[in-house]
Amino acid sequence: MSLIVDKAKEQIKDLILAAAKTAIEKGELENATLTDFAIEIPANRDHGDYAINAAMVWARAFHKAPRQIAELVTANLDLENTYIKSFQIAGPGFINLFLKEDYYADIVTDVLEKKESYGKSDFGKGKKVLVEFVSANPTGPMHIGNARGGALGDCLAAVLEAAGYYTEREFYINDAGNQINKFGLSLDLRYLQLYKDGIEMPEDSYHGEDIINHAKEFAEIYGDSFVEKSEEERKTALVEFALPKNIEGLKTDLAKYRITYNTWFKESSLHKSGETARIIELLKESGYTYETEGALWFKATEFGCDKDFVLVRANSVPTYIVPDIAYHYNKLVTRGFDKAIDVLGADHHGYVPRLKGALTALGVDAEKLDVVLMQMVRLVRDGEVIKASKRSGKAITLVTLLDEVPIDAARFFFNLREPNSHFDFDLDLAVNESNSNPVYYVQYAYARICSIIRNLESEGISIKTPTKEELNKLTAPEEKELILYISGLTNEIITAAKSYDPAKLTHYACEIATKFHKFYAACRVKGEDGELMMARLNLCKATAIVIKNVLDLLKIGAPEKM
Repeated sequence: MSLIVDKAKEQIKDLILAAAKTAIEKGELENATLTDFAIEIPANRDHGDYAINAAMVWARAFHKAPRQIAELVTANLDLENTYIKSFQIAGPGFINLFLKEDYYADIVTDVLEKKESYGKSDFGKGKKVLVEFVSANPTGPMHIGNARGGALGDCLAAVLEAAGYYTEREFYINDAGNQINKFGLSLDLRYLQLYKDGIEMPEDSYHGEDIINHAKEFAEIYGDSFVEKSEEERKTALVEFALPKNIEGLKTDLAKYRITYNTWFKESSLHKSGETARIIELLKESGYTYETEGALWFKATEFGCDKDFVLVRANSVPTYIVPDIAYHYNKLVTRGFDKAIDVLGADHHGYVPRLKGALTALGVDAEKLDVVLMQMVRLVRDGEVIKASKRSGKAITLVTLLDEVPIDAARFFFNLREPNSHFDFDLDLAVNESNSNPVYYVQYAYARICSIIRNLESEGISIKTPTKEELNKLTAPEEKELILYISGLTNEIITAAKSYDPAKLTHYACEIATKFHKFYAACRVKGEDGELMMARLNLCKATAIVIKNVLDLLKIGAPEKM
């Protein structure tokens, strides 16, 4: 919540407790422990700004009917120097409180004073968090799943930062293992095809055009000089030539998507440093491994998994999960992050308990690893699911998607749903410049406010810092509703951080745009008396600050003209 909301809630709690204690001291209520109670916002604002259930909670302790307790408590309320204007008892004993105009005025003032820092908090202060996301296979282009993971992971990191956590973004480069061997084989065969006939590509090799292009570029530089070299030497040279180009391509494409990382962590560094081999030895020492037919197994069933799994094959080659275990050990132990958050596809759901089991065997608190499982995305055009780009005839990648839809729309749309929900990305809607497009709707609200302010300034009416008396004139229901929603930004960011769900911010942005349009339709800004006009202008300005803060958090543009 904002500081004003926190202050109001603190006042309410202190008021109710003080009134109850006074009633006890007077002998109106028997001496009893005052347990905690809820301070909630009623669904119907006509019932007050806050509803208190203390009388129901204390009924058993005081041996009285809740409504009778509520009457005794409210009779001893001292509202002086508080935000509380009045109260009423409702239903079985709810205490409904109504707030003074000062409360609403102070919220607007708080936004105007804090500007771009409004909404931020120190909720996670002192906690060090690493968010790993995308981590696409460097052997080919990024797909639509990576596009969703990129927007989700980047915005999640931003939300955590705004909530006060020290946050780093990381891309894990799988530059070792089977996929690199397959990458080398595919490049090798495409290179040899340039000079020899009858060389065919295995079905499980990479058949993309990028492989052909890499082979041709390599041949332009080295000609046929590698044809007669050993297969291993040729593959090594081709991978060393092509892989850095792919990694640079990933960096370029993600930067276009407004994503930059603190660290690009190479899997190969774990092998070179000996961390992978060390993890195998530590797991052996833990007592949770055994050998069968020459392979080393991990006792995963002892950690709740459905079956044990192989760590090292009979040919002495570690399985893919070993460097992953070493990588997460590096995150949580070597580098000392308090929390490692992985954004992964939903198909990894079976992988997570295995990884957590291994970390537990190593003495690491597995609760320090949180995994956000992300569901599939379907692309929709003209109401039909599409699987290929019309232009290339191939699957739509991150790059081709961004050629079709604005980056603002892509980042907003991919954060419209919770990560664990399936999502249809409507390509037509994403480019539609109307209020049916949610990102356009939010941006238009911001641009409309800028236009209101700009037009009034052209008439010689400029915004000045409002007085408390001016802001106290904001009493219309639509004004109060907008202000109350503005006051919830900080709490919305904290909730999004705690739940790992940036979609809460896109929903918030859409709702505040709706509440602004509702306010603007009901409350005329220009033409009112000077004080009310100035108050409403400043409410417009505060709304603009909040919308821009949310859009900035999501790395989405806030255009002043549309």
